[in-house]
Amino acid sequence: MASSTIILPGQVIGPTNANNIGPGTHIHNSNLVASLAGPLTSHPSTTKTNKLPTPSITRPTGTLLPEVGATVLGRITRTNPRQANLSILALGPTGAHTCADPFPAVIRQQDIRATEIDKVKVSESFRVGDIVRAVVISLGDERSYYCSTARNEYGVVLARSEGGVGEQMVPVSWREFMDPATGARELRKVAKPV
Repeated sequence: MASSTIILPGQVIGPTNANNIGPGTHIHNSNLVASLAGPLTSHPSTTKTNKLPTPSITRPTGTLLPEVGATVLGRITRTNPRQANLSILALGPTGAHTCADPFPAVIRQQDIRATEIDKVKVSESFRVGDIVRAVVISLGDERSYYCSTARNEYGVVLARSEGGVGEQMVPVSWREFMDPATGARELRKVAKPV
């Protein structure tokens, strides 16, 4: 049975045992975790002793290019006071079409938020490793696409804590994520769930 759920790398899929590890997944802390970004497919167990389904994640094939107005998912690779560098990993609001090779992109300081643009700090909006939902606003130059997170549905969708062991954090407001293990909060430009 197939599902249309799109999974990102590092997302917990569910409980695991040695018999339900499918392609694109791995075990971490007794949980089945995604290794790839892509659609989640679940197949019923083929053994009587294993009651858990076997999920798998596969990358769609074909060459797709980001276009102006396209929603993308990407990982922040570098930041400085004027911009954040983004590696586009998937196209579509849920990342339905993964890219065979990542595309370089930039989110400029003025494209992070729609209001109070002069008060925006890149370091308070993104951290290296964050997974971000953004929209392509320009094909840019020969080096990078230009992306924006200036609307509520765009911003960080997956973040790991800087302090401690790098736990996956949960959003608690439009500008903060919280580490559930320690309760520590970190500033981000949080994406509104779609």
